[in-house]
Amino acid sequence: MERSGHLRVGIYVDVSNIAQNGGFGMQYDVLREFACRNNGVAIRLNAYVAFDEEMARKNAEYKRKSESFHSVLRDFGYKIIVKIVRWFEDDQGNRYGKANADLDMAVDALMQSERLDYVLMVTGDGDFTQVVRALQNKGCRVEILAFKNVSYQLRNEADVFTSGYLVPNLLESEHQNENSRKVARGVCYSFFPDKGFGFMRFMKDLSGQLWITDSRRQDSPYATAFAHSSQFPDNFDLATLPNREQVFEFDLKEVKDKGWQAENIRTIYHY
Repeated sequence: MERSGHLRVGIYVDVSNIAQNGGFGMQYDVLREFACRNNGVAIRLNAYVAFDEEMARKNAEYKRKSESFHSVLRDFGYKIIVKIVRWFEDDQGNRYGKANADLDMAVDALMQSERLDYVLMVTGDGDFTQVVRALQNKGCRVEILAFKNVSYQLRNEADVFTSGYLVPNLLESEHQNENSRKVARGVCYSFFPDKGFGFMRFMKDLSGQLWITDSRRQDSPYATAFAHSSQFPDNFDLATLPNREQVFEFDLKEVKDKGWQAENIRTIYHY
């Protein structure tokens, strides 16, 4: 239940899964801000990281970067749960490493959920589908945030799925600083093929609630940008629009008395 008007928030990050599936370089301070956007207070912030002791003995740079990364996460208030990489050999004699954090993350989330109102699980691994259901049965609202290769079952089981690409500043754009242009990522929620234009919806900030998709409302975290067909890639099939499963990145141009206009639209990912 809520205490003093604040939602008690738990954040559980499968760091290796996210880094290997589009989220390398994710900003963990922005992640915390996103999770607490609805008057929330972070009670648990767990980051499950893999650490290769064998590599650390051989490669001082790997050891230094790993320790530096862990220190940054601690500065943002995360507890680091280190999973040591264990090495095995397959039938052909090929070595492979494993540092599976699934069990620890699942157990921690379930045990700690009694003191939480809202859980953000940052992973795309379908193994967590049953965990989401169990947390919901305990009374928690559960959201999933991930980038690429997200389990369809996991997305559907969550109360809300948010593409990490859509959260402002969570992942830096390669085009962000080019010519001081303002860059956004969003989805095409409306398109008129006969007229050759449509509209993009993008998250303008981390305030408000995600269900308020009407950008005309002051409490909506979203804004809308006009998108002309000429701004899409030459080989893009406009007949597939609108499509909220497709994430686009685009430059924002503010037109006087007309609002935002999307230019140089490029595809990022399709769920």
